[in-house]
Amino acid sequence: MNLSKKYTFRPRKALLVILDGVGYSPRGPEFGNAVAGAKLPFLNRVWNERPTLHIQAHGKAVGMPSDEDMGNSEVGHNVLGSGRIFDQGAKLVSNSIATGAIFEGQAWKETVENVKKNNSTLHLLGLFSDGNVHSHIDHTKALVTRAVSEKVPRIRLHILLDGRDVPEKSALEYLNPFESWLDEFRKNGVDVEIASGGGRMTITMDRYEADWSMVERGWKVHVLGEGRKFSSAKEAIETFRNEDPKVIDQYLPSFVVAENGNPVGRIADGDSVIFTNFRGDRAIEISLAFTEKNFDKFDRVNPPNVVYAGIMQYDGDLKLPERFLVAPPAIDRTLGQYMAQSGISQYALSETQKYGHVTYFWNGNKSGYFDEKTEQYREIPSDVIPFDQSPEMKALAITEALEKALNENEQDFYRVNYANGDMVGHTGNYPATVHAMEFMDGCIERLWKACEKQNIVLFITADHGNADEMYQLDKKGNVEKDSKGNPVPKTSHTLNRVPFSVLDPENKLGLDSKIEKPGLANVAATILDAMGYETPEGYHPSLLTN
Repeated sequence: MNLSKKYTFRPRKALLVILDGVGYSPRGPEFGNAVAGAKLPFLNRVWNERPTLHIQAHGKAVGMPSDEDMGNSEVGHNVLGSGRIFDQGAKLVSNSIATGAIFEGQAWKETVENVKKNNSTLHLLGLFSDGNVHSHIDHTKALVTRAVSEKVPRIRLHILLDGRDVPEKSALEYLNPFESWLDEFRKNGVDVEIASGGGRMTITMDRYEADWSMVERGWKVHVLGEGRKFSSAKEAIETFRNEDPKVIDQYLPSFVVAENGNPVGRIADGDSVIFTNFRGDRAIEISLAFTEKNFDKFDRVNPPNVVYAGIMQYDGDLKLPERFLVAPPAIDRTLGQYMAQSGISQYALSETQKYGHVTYFWNGNKSGYFDEKTEQYREIPSDVIPFDQSPEMKALAITEALEKALNENEQDFYRVNYANGDMVGHTGNYPATVHAMEFMDGCIERLWKACEKQNIVLFITADHGNADEMYQLDKKGNVEKDSKGNPVPKTSHTLNRVPFSVLDPENKLGLDSKIEKPGLANVAATILDAMGYETPEGYHPSLLTN
């Protein structure tokens, strides 16, 4: 790697702190802004007194189809780590459906031919909403429509209820019109039914092996047909809500739809299964359960022999799954690769919930190291409890580990993700999120003191918003209220920009407020610029002043 001709100072070291889910909003706490509602003596001093820009972290700035689409941690870290914008899962799948290419590929043909040959069932399993973070219900509808046109014998849907990327109790708003839509097929003799489901944080969609019991619970209802039985998904959701009015969609229990006591759609030998999530992190474990011969994470009982496909491939290095309908973005020349090839040492740290983001997603959806000699990855195991019960999460352990690494001063570039703003924010618990923010404030101040001591440049940003808007707002920007007059919690990401700040112990670095539409894609070049290295061709420009 060549030294930059822009500066005359020696190469510097840098730390990037990613405050996951901590966006910027000018609205106050009365609008559910837990960032504004928290006492943040250090971070507020940074944002008000240090060079700070508010940069784009959603929509087209991170490769999503439109600026009405939320950002998320996966695409945010892809962009942060690559310094460029690639079309992401939602856009790739939508385009492939629009052109028909998805149905011309070998994977779709194999799944359909299998069930027609065996007179068996096509199962569509995935997140059931239009959140467009992990999936989109329109993709599922397109697959159903095509399967019907190709005269697939039976179609069964296994729906993972959202309430996280969409309003927290919106499941029936998706389910009821969807069932009406299916009725039009059923009137014409099409055998299509919803067979099982449950909340996304209860079954199936675990990630980073944080809680395999979630996947096992999903396996039992989707594959074994074991679980509480109902005549319909609507009956299940309404029953669970009556039994516990406080439960939100993402935590709803699992259910099996049955007729005369028998499940209407167990996944069985000879069937085909398509996992309809395009985002990889919460798709990997269930894909392993269906495809790995020597699987040992839980007892699958009698695992069915099925043709399994992902709507996308969720891990290119592991080739998981081998069969996929749409090719993922080819993200090359990432910052991590560039540094590894140039002998610049790196240190990546987070707790389990976001560990893959500072490694796998940061590196362009690549597992493992580029150069194990120069890279050090550190994972702090997450607790397996609802995050609002312990809003500090593992921030203290992360801070202590990173302080130690900074004081040892052996690496050149450090990156860390604090998951609190996102994971606690997703619970919809405003007081807990305020507490999480306040706890993190002290942690970040400790990191800055270590950076000052070692003359390490500190960057502070986020991958998307969440904690900055925790109440549902109507089209006029007013807070929506429930029947009791309480604000309706918002558990999804926001469309707000995120802060990007630089703290330089030598006070040499500033940020250029004249750059048009700055976004996460500018961060990689900014880091290299501050460290005194040239930026690879094609990266979005640095945000530092000349």
